[in-house]
Amino acid sequence: MDWLVSVAKFLVNEILSQPAYLIGLITAAGLLALRRSAGQVVGGAIKATLGFLLIGAGAGLVVAALAPLGEMIQGATGAHGVIPTNEAIVGIAQAEYGSRVAWLMILGFAVSLVLARCTPLRYVFLTGHHMLFMATLLTMVLATAGQRSWVVVAVGGVLLGIMLVAMPAFAHPWTKRVTGNNTVAIGHFGTAGYVVAGATGQLVGRRSRSTEDMKLPDGLRFLRDSMVATALSMVLIYLIMSLVLLAKVGKESAFKAFATDGGEAAADVGAYVMQSVMQGLQFGIAVAVILFGVRTILGELVPAFQGIANRVVPGAVPSLDAPIVFPYAQNAVLIGFISSFIGGLVSLGLLTWIFEPAFGLALVLPGLVPHFFTGGAAGVYGNATGGRRGAVVGAFLNGVLITFLPALLLKVLGAFGKENTTFGDADFGWFGALVGNAAKAGTVAGAVLMLLVGAVILAAAIVVQKRVVETGWDPGARRDALLGRAGGTAAETPAPTGEAGAPGRPAYAKIAPPPGAPKPPPPPGETG
Repeated sequence: MDWLVSVAKFLVNEILSQPAYLIGLITAAGLLALRRSAGQVVGGAIKATLGFLLIGAGAGLVVAALAPLGEMIQGATGAHGVIPTNEAIVGIAQAEYGSRVAWLMILGFAVSLVLARCTPLRYVFLTGHHMLFMATLLTMVLATAGQRSWVVVAVGGVLLGIMLVAMPAFAHPWTKRVTGNNTVAIGHFGTAGYVVAGATGQLVGRRSRSTEDMKLPDGLRFLRDSMVATALSMVLIYLIMSLVLLAKVGKESAFKAFATDGGEAAADVGAYVMQSVMQGLQFGIAVAVILFGVRTILGELVPAFQGIANRVVPGAVPSLDAPIVFPYAQNAVLIGFISSFIGGLVSLGLLTWIFEPAFGLALVLPGLVPHFFTGGAAGVYGNATGGRRGAVVGAFLNGVLITFLPALLLKVLGAFGKENTTFGDADFGWFGALVGNAAKAGTVAGAVLMLLVGAVILAAAIVVQKRVVETGWDPGARRDALLGRAGGTAAETPAPTGEAGAPGRPAYAKIAPPPGAPKPPPPPGETG
């Protein structure tokens, strides 16, 4: 049996948990199904793999650029508590539960493919690291509740498979509003925040203009370049926080803020200030790399996926990582990040003054990485249905969710709740707390309750898919009518008369796609 465990660990840790490899293999399979030449298959697979590596490289640069800022905020505010970091808590859990995580993840992915084939939920979840994160979470909460190993793997695998196809369905009406077509879905466990942001945009931003329509004076037109605007905004944030830290802790401590990963402490105030400027510019570069990687992967994966859809899972839609929506509203990404972070700070204040003393909830500090990725995506979703106001309020509520939900999750993590870190994205919080409490009912009763939770989620997702997604409901249609236009931004393209293969259904108002984004596949029987 040891060799089976070794094989399972290899598949999970070296292939399935590496999104780049997974995407390359999926792309190659799709191109083979389309009967492309060997050169096209190899070239397309490599290019898709490189696209995901670019996204990963950009994400690494974002983490590196935000690390000193997090230290500055903690030093300036004096706040201490739990910092949600998915990678950290997963690394801690792997040492104890590695084999169970491996088997659970493999079973969960297999279950998701069966569900995608046999139900209307035609979504194939391709964000490998989030599969690993959710598999680890389920293993932790079930094992902590005292469930036997076979129950952890079997029940956890079923629950994981359900989540992999259900969550993209819940978000898909808003995802289609963002992208303007059905080529991709969101495959990221921050979905609750994105749905809340999109729904909030519908409520608060009916007449609010898009973040991408911001009118600037002639002297500020350079800010229409999203890379410039992002870098400048982060430079200002870094400068402000660095000066606040300097005033509070003094030169000796403040000058060490950038002395990480072998860096040198600032020699004087001038060097310290310029280090802040450089860190903000590095953040702008990181975002640019992510956007380029997204465009690269879209250009290769979506056409290849048509082959898989026709052969393996008819009508399949690839579910991809959160940055896949960033190019559709690049100003909204920055606005969403800032708004989500402010929501985290406000929620931290509420935890400190009310909920920690009254209910014993842990203090959850704003983690800049989850606030950037989930907050940025929430800003895009909020903007799609509610313009600038939707982006701000929707992302703010996302920040509230990813502060309070991790605090609730810590209640079911047992000893792992004392590790000063936890899972950071919204779906880990609500689903982990729900399953963790159900698991405490005992082996049999707990398994029944957990499977019942999964069945309810699956049934709800199928209802949403059949009655909302497939009927062509557009969450931004009322806003478009109030603004007196057919699209979502000033640069929209003409809306189609209906979904492909479904004449007469309501059309989705299109947000202008980013350069290099793929066009939707033609209806059956037509050529592109």
